[in-house]
Order: sequence, then structure tokens, then C-alpha cells
Amino acid sequence: MSRAGPPGRGAGGYAHPAPSTRIVDEGLARRGAAPVDLATSYELCRRLNAAHGRTYYFATRFLPARKRRHVHALYGFARYADDLVDHLELSWSPLQRREALESWSASFLTSLETGVTDDPVLPAVLHTVRELGIDHDDLRAFLRSMAMDLTVARYETFADLAVYVHGSAAVIGTMMLPVLEPVTPGARGRAMDLGVAFQLTNFLRDVAEDYDRGRIYLPSEDLDRFGVGEEDFAARRVTPGMRRLLAFEIDRTRALYRRAEAGWAMLAPSSRTCVRIAHRLYAGILDAIEAADYQVFAVRAAVPGPRRVAVAVREVLHPTRAAVDPPPIR
Repeated sequence: MSRAGPPGRGAGGYAHPAPSTRIVDEGLARRGAAPVDLATSYELCRRLNAAHGRTYYFATRFLPARKRRHVHALYGFARYADDLVDHLELSWSPLQRREALESWSASFLTSLETGVTDDPVLPAVLHTVRELGIDHDDLRAFLRSMAMDLTVARYETFADLAVYVHGSAAVIGTMMLPVLEPVTPGARGRAMDLGVAFQLTNFLRDVAEDYDRGRIYLPSEDLDRFGVGEEDFAARRVTPGMRRLLAFEIDRTRALYRRAEAGWAMLAPSSRTCVRIAHRLYAGILDAIEAADYQVFAVRAAVPGPRRVAVAVREVLHPTRAAVDPPPIR
């Protein structure tokens, strides 16, 4: 199988940050024998967010300080589990990955009930879950989707994929809601739309490295519709059909972003700027894919640093107005 690059690297030679396990170990090593208190756990989660979630971390700076640590904790929870399953630099066998995820998940679920843990990341997560009243079912749904990545490599239809992204992304949106302080019940649906839009954007950006992991997240029915075969992924070939496929998936994802815009006004005013910035920056990855002529095997689409700053300044000074009549999802 053709690879996107050395282990730990994505399309265009992008170097992934170190695995979460290593970041945590390095953070603990700096402390020596000092015990892991709550502040240390939150700091470890912050390090995971800063290293792996650059767009989210940047946007989080526009939240009040009292809210930021909760974002870091939720990100740390999701990133740690995801890295056990996915990080290319962890040259584990599928069995090792499954055992690591199952062990960590079981430890976390037990600690949800007991409030006791010896894992350095989890004290912050448990504190955030308890303080904000986060639904335990959402946490379980996320872990189930992470486990799916160990056994499911193809999705026949978009409806099939939706089962996976409900746990991997939609519930992340709902977990964030207590941090963002919704002012209307309708915010839950829009938060789920935004979480799924973020996830679909990742799938489009990471086509090459996901294939290196043995997975194709783009639905098989869509590949067939545009005449794209797995041989095109193996050969890292962007055919006219592949361009049409990616354009179709980008349109679908943009429709979700537009639906999610209605959620901006449903949040506390102190949260809106952060969400608009994250929303616009992540949606900008789709623009970058188009600007690169859909060369997803050669270029890892990203929003440049100066553009991030420009978007943030604009959202602070002249907030984007939400779409009035968002389109249906195809």
C-alpha cells in the first residue's frame, strides 16, 4: 500500500504532533515525583489541546478564562482516546490498539462511577463532567465510535457513516454546550451539526493518511456515483471523478456549517465569538482544498496563521451574520 509519508506524517509531509501518551509522559517527567493534582491534570489537557488542536486552541482564547480549562479537559479526553486508536507514530498492532483503548475506556467508565482515578488526564475530565453535568451517555457514545475505528474500515452509505459520526463528533458538540452556555433548547441540534461538519472536514483533509490507516470514510455509494475506485486511493490519483466526489462532499459539509450558524445566537454572548472563529476557520479548510485543486494526496489543506488572525479580528470587530435559510443536507 502506498503511504502518505513516514510514520507520523500526513499529506505534503505534514508532521503530526507527538502522541498524547508521550506528551503526558513528558509533562509528568518535568514534575518529578510530585503528585498529579487537579491543576496538573488540567495543564496536561491544555498541552494536548495546544499540540493537536491548533484551530480549537486558538479559538478557545476568545472564551472567558473560567471556561477555557473545561474545553481543554474535553479535548484532552477525546484526543487521548483517538490517539490510542489512530496515531501513526504509535507503531502498535491492531490488537495492541484495541487492548489499549479497551483498558483506558474501562478505567474511565469506572472512574465516572467512583470518582477515583490514577490516570493523570482523567481528574480534569471527571471534574469538568461533574461540574458541568455532562451527559454520561455522550461520553459512552464517543468511546463506542473510537472502538468502531478498530473494526470498521468502509461505510456503504452516508446514513451508515452518520452512525459513526454521531459518536465521534455530534456528541462532542453536545458535550461542549454546558461550557458555551446555551440560552435556548434548539442549540443542541445546531451544536451537533457543527461537530459533524468539523468531522467531515477532517475526513476530506485527511483522505491520504486515513487510507494509510486502512480506512475510507467517504461513503462507498458516493465513490460509485462519481466513478472513483479504491485503486485511485492506492495510486494517490486525483482523477476528474475524484474531484467531483470531493466537490460533492464539500458541498454537503458546507450545508452543515450553514445549518450550524443558527446556533450562534443560541449561545451566551461570552461564547459566540469563540464559536464563530472556530466555525469560520475550520470551514476555511474546505476553501483550501479547493484552492489546491483537490490534491488531497499531496497537500494537507490548512488555514495559514495570518489568515487565522485576520478572521479572529474580523469576528471581534464585525461578527459574521448567520445564514437565514440554511439548505438541507444531501
